[in-house]
Amino acid sequence: MLLTLRVQGTRLCSSRRRLLATSAAEEAKKLTTTTPQQLEINGGTYATDSWTNVTPKILTHLGLNKHLQRDHPLAIIRKRIVNYFYGAYRNQRGNPLFSVYDQLSPVVTVQQNFDNLLIPSDHVSRQKSDCYYINRKHLLRAHTTAHQVELISGGLDNFLVVGEVYRRDEIDSTHYPVFHQADAVRLVTKDKLFERNPGLELFEETWTGSLADPKRILPSSKCMDQTKQPCHTLEAVKLMEHEMKHVLVGLTKDLFGPRIKYRWVDTYFPFTQPSWELEIYFKDNWLEVLGCGIMRHEILQQAGVHQSIGYAFGLGLERLAMILFDIPDIRLFWSNDSGFLSQFSEENLQNLPKYKAISHYPQCTNDLSFWLPSNVEVNAGFSPNDFYDLVRSVAGDVVEQISLVDKFKHPKTGKSSVCFRIVYRHMERTLTQAEVNEIHKHIADASVESFNVQIR
Repeated sequence: MLLTLRVQGTRLCSSRRRLLATSAAEEAKKLTTTTPQQLEINGGTYATDSWTNVTPKILTHLGLNKHLQRDHPLAIIRKRIVNYFYGAYRNQRGNPLFSVYDQLSPVVTVQQNFDNLLIPSDHVSRQKSDCYYINRKHLLRAHTTAHQVELISGGLDNFLVVGEVYRRDEIDSTHYPVFHQADAVRLVTKDKLFERNPGLELFEETWTGSLADPKRILPSSKCMDQTKQPCHTLEAVKLMEHEMKHVLVGLTKDLFGPRIKYRWVDTYFPFTQPSWELEIYFKDNWLEVLGCGIMRHEILQQAGVHQSIGYAFGLGLERLAMILFDIPDIRLFWSNDSGFLSQFSEENLQNLPKYKAISHYPQCTNDLSFWLPSNVEVNAGFSPNDFYDLVRSVAGDVVEQISLVDKFKHPKTGKSSVCFRIVYRHMERTLTQAEVNEIHKHIADASVESFNVQIR
């Protein structure tokens, strides 16, 4: 893989660079033109099919557990969140109520990732262009929320899940196909919620309590009602909302300081109702830091819980770390450069130093234009995310950004042309233009092999 070009403090000779580039091109061709009949992932064997689109490059991230790597900025943010919840919720003996699961396998089923969370079958998040599918029934989790039902079914009512998630996405300084989330659930029974008002109820008297038909998922418009779900009483929802928002504002102030300006924004998630996003005012902009809401009762029912109400929230560790540490490029979280990692320490979790750039390496920018096959257009037979994955397979993390700068349809032939601008920049050394040109050529060759395009 061209990721091996990451040689610190040395200049590769031209013959060595050619060898690496040639090997990478051959590897990319093998990855993009053939798919093995079986994949060995995390000790499991999975048959491949027409849905398989996970790449060997993406699979190399499994097991790296950056959120558990000592002194890593993601591990520091994880500890801050865990410690906050340990302090916010304690039982009568003074022990933390929340349990933490941070090494669950990222290989999940479609049932776990979508169906259990009431995500409609036609929802855009299910598309092959958005997810890394192992086969039709398995994928790399797109969110840590995928573990909710299995943990609740196991008898848990207060827990945090932390781990990496995988999404096919654009390429720039804030997007990476692998990132980390923290997801939490808290369930409360009537006697706990209404300890001071035992005459109140969790559920409406008119609600039958029957399990909703899992095949009948309400459309988004029906779940946008920010008042409450039909089953819950208004008193139950308002008390849970108050507790949830109080705790999450406390977490936000713990991370960003007591004077941080914040606001709540109504939103929609398939698995919560009502739902909100919490935004903070940072550097003259409103930034989203987490999403949350009252859990859909159908989710609890299918997990075997019938007499509780719950809230859930989720947040991205990279988003928080980039703000708190002033880290400008998401690729840095995957760097093993000691100059980066030595700037952070878990010795004092309250001391969050600002990242200082080791050095600034210059960008190299090349455009790549090609004609798509006949009757193929962007998002109609050709997905830019497919191209981004191919580029990652060929060039690794030396690509800083890709943008689709032009689309053109020939008036006579009807063929579509696209132009992508690829910005190259190594995180640890200077790339020569000759080196970039060589990588760029292999991306072009791999595009021809994979998509049957014609380079312009």
